Order: sequence, then C-alpha cells, then structure tokens
Amino acid sequence: MKPTDIQDPEYFHKVVDCQYACPAHTPVPEYIRLIAAERYTDAYMVNWQSNVFPGVLGRTCDRPCEPACRRGRIEDEPVAICRLKRVAADNKDDITHLLPQIPSEKNGKRIALIGAGPASLTVARDLAPLGYSIDVYDNQFAGGGMMRSQIPSFRLPEEVLNEEVNYILDMDINATFDIQVDSLKEVLAKGYDAVFVGTGAPKGKGLNLPGLEEAAEHVHLGIDWLASVAFEHTHEIQQKVLVLGGGNTAMDCCRTSMRLGGKDVRVVVRSPFEDMKASPWEKEDAMHEGIPIYNNHVPKEFVLEDGEFKGMHFEKVEAVYDENGKRKLVPTDEPLVFMEADVVLMAIGQENSFPWIERDLNIDFDKWDMPVVDPVTFQSTNEKVFFGGDAAFGPENVITAVAHGHQAAISIDLYCRGEAVSDRPAPGVTLASQKMGVHEWSYDNAVENDPRYIVPLAPLEKTLADRKMEVELGFDRATGFKEAERCLNCDVQTVFEETRCIECDACVDICPTDCITFTVKSEEDDLRTRLTAPARNLSQDLYVSDVLPTSRVMVKDENVCLHCGLCAERCPTSAWDMQKFLYNVTKAGL
Repeated sequence: MKPTDIQDPEYFHKVVDCQYACPAHTPVPEYIRLIAAERYTDAYMVNWQSNVFPGVLGRTCDRPCEPACRRGRIEDEPVAICRLKRVAADNKDDITHLLPQIPSEKNGKRIALIGAGPASLTVARDLAPLGYSIDVYDNQFAGGGMMRSQIPSFRLPEEVLNEEVNYILDMDINATFDIQVDSLKEVLAKGYDAVFVGTGAPKGKGLNLPGLEEAAEHVHLGIDWLASVAFEHTHEIQQKVLVLGGGNTAMDCCRTSMRLGGKDVRVVVRSPFEDMKASPWEKEDAMHEGIPIYNNHVPKEFVLEDGEFKGMHFEKVEAVYDENGKRKLVPTDEPLVFMEADVVLMAIGQENSFPWIERDLNIDFDKWDMPVVDPVTFQSTNEKVFFGGDAAFGPENVITAVAHGHQAAISIDLYCRGEAVSDRPAPGVTLASQKMGVHEWSYDNAVENDPRYIVPLAPLEKTLADRKMEVELGFDRATGFKEAERCLNCDVQTVFEETRCIECDACVDICPTDCITFTVKSEEDDLRTRLTAPARNLSQDLYVSDVLPTSRVMVKDENVCLHCGLCAERCPTSAWDMQKFLYNVTKAGL
C-alpha cells in the first residue's frame, strides 16, 4: 500500500466526518469551538459563508452531519450539531457590517433567477458581491421558496426566515414577487447572460384510488395545503384527519392539523415504522404531540355512503426482505381496516413540473421529464441555463439546495467570464500546528463520557393552541457551551513525520482506541486484518507512513481515532503533531 498523501486536500477532509457529510461542507468543528468560546457572531459567520441560512438550518436541517459524527461512535448520540448552529444564530450580534460590500458599479452581466428558494438565494448571495445585476422572479409574496411555504411556523418562525432571506435581498437584488413565470423563452429573450432555474419540486403526488372523484373536496395534496396555511388562506380543519405518507411533509401536515382544530389526527403509512422517510426526530415530535402512526397500512379506497364521505379503507401488509435487502410489501390477508375521516391530506411525495419550459430551447429532458443537468457544473444542455436545488435532480432538502447554489454560482461566473465551467476552483485549505508549549494545546482535547443535552420544548398545551408558537426553545448559552464541549475536534488532525520517529511504540501503548500499529508493509486488504484492532470500516481510509528504518510502516485507522492528542503528547521526538485542518469550499470569484 502506498504512503498516504496528506497533501491531497480531500484526505483530511474525509476524516472530518461531519463536514464531509454536509452537502455544503460547513466547517463544523471550527464553528463549534467558537460557540464554546462564546464568539457567537464569529460562529454565525463561519456558517453563513457555507450554509447561508444558519438560523433556518439550525431549526430545520435534515442533519446529514450528525449520523457521521465521531461522538456517535463512542456514545448513543452524536453532537447536536444542528441545534448548536441555532445557538450561534440566536446569540449573534448585528452582522450587517460583516456582509460583503456590493459594488455600485456593476460588471455589465445580467443574471435571471427563477424562483426565490434556497438555491436561487445562494446564487444571488455569491454573485452579487462580484458586480452582477441580478433579477429574481418568484410566484410567492416574499422570498424563501419552500422554506416559507412548506415549513410550518412552529418549526421556523417567520421573523427568522425573513431576517436571513433579507440579508441577501438587500444586496441590491431586483426581486419581483407575486409573478408566475410561464415561459423560459420570454425570460431568455430579455437578454440575460445566464439564467438559473431554482423552482423546486412544486407538484404534490396523489393517489388515484376508487372514490377519489366523489370525495375530491375532502382530499388535499399535503404541500398545497401547507402552503395555504402558511399564506393565511386556511385557518381551520375538521376534527378527523388522515395524513397519508411517511416523510417530513406528512409530519408537518399532521402537526399543523392538530393546531388548526384536528382532534383525531392519524398518520397512515404503507412502510414499516423504521423505513419511514421522515427524520427520526420528526416522528418523535409528532408522537410527542399525541399523533399515532399506523404503519404497514396500504390505502385502498375512499369510502362514501349515500354520497357522503366517511373515511378510507386500508389493506394491512407486512414487509418481507430478500437477501439483497430489497423490500416487498406482502398482504396479510386480514380484513380491510376502515378509518373514519373528514379530511385526507396526501403527503406521499413531490414531483418536478416544467410545463413553462419550451421544448425548443436546446434543453434536453430525460424519460422522467427532468432536465439533463451536469451534476458538477449544474449546467443544462443549453449552456446559458443552469438548474439547482430540487429543480435539478428532484426533491432533497435545504442544505443540498444551498450546496447546488454555490456550485452553480461558480459555473455562472466562469461562463460569463468566457472560461470553461468544468475548471472547478480548488478548495481553500490550511493545516497548522496547535502546539502552544510542551504540554499545552490550543484546543480542548479532553475525551470523556458526555451524554447529549436535551433541547427544551415549550409547553404542549400552549404550542398546540398557537400554530405560530415555536415548539423548540433552543439551548441557552450555558447548555450550548456544554453541548459544544462534546465535540471531539475531528478537524485537529494527527500528523505523522517519519524522519522524527524512533519506533519506540509509545504512541501505540497510550492510544485509547488501539488505532495505531507499526507493522510490515503490505496491500491494504491484508493490512486491515493485521492491525492491533482490525480496520473493518472500508469507507474510512488508513493513514500509512512511508517505510521506517526497521522496514515497518506506521498505520493508523482513521475510523476509530478520537483526535485526543495523546499520541502527540506522549511522543518523545514530536513525530506526532496535532494540526488543525481548515477546509473551505471555494465560492464564485475566489
């Protein structure tokens, strides 16, 4: 096996599991340390540079970083990364003086953004400081896209959303709201140098079951109903509500129903409970509010008696998995289950819809009627038109849309400057020693058992009576500090220097996870089996040194290293050093 090339910026990036898992690659340990130091504004700005909406995402993110968190490998729960983001947002000072300066003299290039959701706003945020003239078109009354129309106020207060959306719209952005773009050809005819499509996945999926036509006035698509509530068109709901679906939209529908008058609100999903697409915490929140979830029930028909809607029939099934883990739902042959209902909300998925894009614009569409989009550059087959967010590859989440926006902004900037959009700029990387003295580090590296702290909730009787009252209260500063201290500083890397090593094995003796081994060089498959503790997680790399004087190599399993620094503290020759690795994804113009 060849020695590890730690000069490759992606090597240590992959070791910072939380940052690597984040679609926007937010420097998670960096901002958590700033929170622990009570530097909330600085922590907020680290987030703002990467994920653009720290206050929004600190409440609503799907948290792909947390399953990757190294703390979760030694305890039941990872660091509350998402909720710490909110700590920074809730406690920051005024940041307006820290925002980029917008040139009064523009660069002569005009960009159209269709849709004002997280992807489009990210493009605007990245391009406006470069002097681009930016026009935004959206069919809602204000910016935010699905963050405004589909995330209920009890999860995301309107003032938080408005604040972070306006940080961007105030960058001399020309935003036109309450306008429906019906023709991309007309937009292109206005002479824009590039067009970004960030219209999301606005079409809800429905079920064409027997009885639907007769029961139509009692059946609503979940995302349309949530938007109707958000825009103050719907203020109440009848008492018996069935919510079909097992994703986060279904959880938002059922919890909103409880606040609008629903008394018997049920979620019915065809899959097993553990296979539901909703985030675990979303399911927990719904059940905390007394909402039952009926899993393994397949909707079969709408039931009417004498023309009056009564409810629905469901078929009970069980999940059977083959040797490849593929699931099949098999009927149990029990009698159909009848559930009463006044209203049915269908939250079974979303689809893209592009009837407004003419098919003679040199934009290719695939068999699912999705635009053909380059997954790296986000450019369509019409070189002037770019896509991002849910509009590019289908429904995802806010943080993925932000990541798309950053990359699309780079492409638009390159395209407008006449450069190849495939020439992606390298990330910004620094690697600096954290040694302050012989026995002192510039970061807190204590490793101990430390259970995750619980986010307090507002009283249930109050939140269910007011759909705009935020349920989660967030960590206070003291609890935020304690939760921040759970971070293992995975971005402070163990860096090994062969020429200093005397092969005394002191680092091996002191390592608490047995992740360091000195052994004979061999191929990776064999090497993984001959370590002090076998390295079975193939998704994490081995750190392998060059050949040492005894013909052995140092091998460290990155999977179980806790970055505690004991190896560097113990080493008599300083062959080991703890060096902070800071990785920043390059933005447009940099």
